Amino acid sequence: MSARDTFHNLDEFKKQRIMDAAIDEFASQGFRQASLNRMVQRLGIAKGSIFQYFGNKEGLFGVIFDYAVDQVRRSLRRVKQQTAETDFFERIRQSLLAGVRFIQEHPRIYHVYLKMIFQEDFPLRAEFLQQVHLFSAEYLRPHVEAGILRGELRKDLDVDMTVFFLDALMDRFLQATCVSFLDAGVGIYQASDDEVRRKADEFIVLLRMGLDARSSETGSAAQGVEAAGSTGQTA
Repeated sequence: MSARDTFHNLDEFKKQRIMDAAIDEFASQGFRQASLNRMVQRLGIAKGSIFQYFGNKEGLFGVIFDYAVDQVRRSLRRVKQQTAETDFFERIRQSLLAGVRFIQEHPRIYHVYLKMIFQEDFPLRAEFLQQVHLFSAEYLRPHVEAGILRGELRKDLDVDMTVFFLDALMDRFLQATCVSFLDAGVGIYQASDDEVRRKADEFIVLLRMGLDARSSETGSAAQGVEAAGSTGQTA
């Protein structure tokens, strides 16, 4: 979705004020309870201006959503550039930590996402959430494919399932940093930066156990030794 020309013709300061007010409202109230009246009262503009700029509340939310995705895309683009020479597991670790930093730097944007997931149903909700996960898959897939090609990941991995697995695990990790009941006693919720990094390291250790090509080779060798031992005992 895109804003109308009447919005784009505003100066940057006015546009940012409107975006900030809308993000605050959706982050604190969700979609259904968000009030255009509160927004325009805070901004000191006529309510009709919102309709001129965005059409309706759904249009405004769509613009906020696109803005949020663009901010995430910029963050991940930096990570991709900074980790270009590292292996798959370090790229995932840095991506995860970048996600935590993004939440710390843009808490209101992330709370809009959490409201989308947990609070309510609203027009186009499924489409918005699908876009989030398609964007995540678009980011993760090249990393997985390159990891397999370079021999860092097991060659027998199903790429689609691996991307799905990573998206689900990373999303839950990030949610647990700011949603207490999703932490489940792990200690990620509101943890210090040092503790979050330690948990991210543990996260990567677990990934290596299942995905690392070298772990697979070690496991296969160990199974072979065990099988040979069992054969010997049987004989």
